Amino acid sequence: MIRAIIIEDEKKSRETLLGLLQKYCLSIETVAQAEGYREGIKLVRKYKPDVIFLDIQMPDGSGFRLLEELKDMEFEVIFTTAFDQFAIKAIKYSALDYLLKPIVPQELVDAINKLKVKKAKTEKRKNIETLLDNIKTPEEDPHKIVLSTAEKIHVIDVDDILRCESDNYYTYFYFINGDKLLISKTLKENEELLSHHSFIRPHKSHLINVKYIKSFIRQEGGYIIMTDGSKVPVSRRKREKILEILMNL
Repeated sequence: MIRAIIIEDEKKSRETLLGLLQKYCLSIETVAQAEGYREGIKLVRKYKPDVIFLDIQMPDGSGFRLLEELKDMEFEVIFTTAFDQFAIKAIKYSALDYLLKPIVPQELVDAINKLKVKKAKTEKRKNIETLLDNIKTPEEDPHKIVLSTAEKIHVIDVDDILRCESDNYYTYFYFINGDKLLISKTLKENEELLSHHSFIRPHKSHLINVKYIKSFIRQEGGYIIMTDGSKVPVSRRKREKILEILMNL
């Protein structure tokens, strides 16, 4: 069984989540419930759960503050929150899971299934540390991103990413130091995160960091040369848009 604690200030929300877990997620044993930040800390230290369902905004302290207080402990986190654009963006960059209220049963089941197959458990704290680092500057987009490979979890500075290239349902990440990683996410999923930074998609299979564009070659339909010498094609329908962006750099 997976031992869980629900930390949520609204009684109705706690009861609803508990009911959904009991009905749809029989592998989850809810060992305790807390109605706020302070009680949550005590219960997590007492029961040492495998996962906590954590509200972000609570009257006596935020869910992020709770994670900061529990730095010495290891557990998985699934956030439960009303829509909060900044918080959700930070959570996505950290490769952590979240459920929007009101919680949809299938989304809860999906989150639990992902929890079951998570690997690299000895490195799970990296996700939380990245989240806490990113939320220190709420006026800025997150500057670190968590990338998970089959072998380990990598915490990457976004500015170190040179470009990304699609490989069907996977994406190759290329870095300014010459390294590369293969990630089990589509290029579109990565574009949704990185487009908030200086990334553009000149071709359906490529996403590039404009900081590392060396030149644009007009021949052969047009292509971009990156600072590492790699060539990135520019699709015909995006050519004018890309030229406009480059002229404004």
